[in-house]
Amino acid sequence: MDLKEKLVSSFLAFENSVDLDNPVHDVRSEAIKNFEAKGFPTKKQEAWKYTSLNNLLRTDFSIFPREDNALEYKDVKKYFLHEVDTYKIVFIDGVYSSYLSETTHDGVDVCLMSSAFTKPMYRATIEKYFNKAASKDESLTTLNTAFCKEGAYINIPKGKAPRKPIQILHFATGNEASLMLQPRNLIIVEENAEVQIIERHQSLTSNEVFTNAVTEIFAAKSARVDYYKVQNDTNVASLIDNTYIDQKGKSHVSVHTFSFGGKLIRNNLNYFQDGEYIDSTLKGVSILGEKQHVDHHTLVHHAQPNCESHQDYKGIYGENSTGVFNGKIIVDKIAQKTNAFQQNNNILISDKATINTKPQLEIFADDVKCSHGCTIGQLDEDALFYLQSRGIPKKEATALLMYAFANNVLESVRLPELKIRINKLIANKLGVRVGFEL
Repeated sequence: MDLKEKLVSSFLAFENSVDLDNPVHDVRSEAIKNFEAKGFPTKKQEAWKYTSLNNLLRTDFSIFPREDNALEYKDVKKYFLHEVDTYKIVFIDGVYSSYLSETTHDGVDVCLMSSAFTKPMYRATIEKYFNKAASKDESLTTLNTAFCKEGAYINIPKGKAPRKPIQILHFATGNEASLMLQPRNLIIVEENAEVQIIERHQSLTSNEVFTNAVTEIFAAKSARVDYYKVQNDTNVASLIDNTYIDQKGKSHVSVHTFSFGGKLIRNNLNYFQDGEYIDSTLKGVSILGEKQHVDHHTLVHHAQPNCESHQDYKGIYGENSTGVFNGKIIVDKIAQKTNAFQQNNNILISDKATINTKPQLEIFADDVKCSHGCTIGQLDEDALFYLQSRGIPKKEATALLMYAFANNVLESVRLPELKIRINKLIANKLGVRVGFEL
């Protein structure tokens, strides 16, 4: 039995294990039908031309963990942004850990999807927002919808902001020989509200882990959302991350994605601008080696006039790693005065590394400022020689050039403690010690 057949045949047992009266029962049932019809994506599809799931699909993943597992904070502290006080929503093998978490209902809701699904007080909100931004056609998104049970539920009411940032952390312990996880996040930020969120998936095992995650973000008028994805996992962990963002007028949503490790990472980031004077920011830094693979697939749909979007992705690829960037900007005919920028710059530091980049524009309006571009190259030998001539060893000189290359992505991170952490992760990834911070 292959993985698709296993998932489809397991759906009935899953449905019987959850509340059949909850508001997403019919949504789940429709989603599994869509997944059964489409199956897993293949390289025959243009959007997956450079990313194959074949190796993953040959693995016999456990769909449900057999037992609850506990972790001590001291053993996982380094994966938290512990330099600043935060709310925390922590999951261990897909199961909520109250011991490691700190949630709140003090003016804002920072809690669990399972609570939102089952408590009557949240029913109207779930019916209004759940699965309204997510694709009904993308097969991995529909698979997550079918099996959605747990994840983060964040609701920031009008004019509110949490007292501190929010961390969402997923740990895999390895108690299963191979485990598939399907977390689902729903984030609602109402008018004039604000939130900062950091998300991380971390494997603590040498056993294979496959995470298929979906996040829906709704930003109302004049809302601000800063979302940071830290992807620095092991070479046995694969992540498919589907994020859907619905923005209303004058809102600002930024997503920073830092991809530093993992067997296979696919980031599907989709923005839909439904209002005027919207600002969307998409930035990322990828530093990979060995046989790691990262694929950034972005879409910004400008559906109203007077809006902006800014995409800037940097990639540094060594050894046998592979990078993919496939970015698309759509500007509808009505979306005059759009200002859309898209850039993907890459450095290959190995003859065996590969990058496939495809920036795209589809413009149906005539009064716009839109640009896109990509570069693929090696380190500037003249700049490297200049630094070495000033007494800087080659390894440190290389790191300085790498830091300069990534700097304009990091400078827009609004959490100082996170910027310092990412700075250290980059230094560790490059194998150097650098005596300054960006």
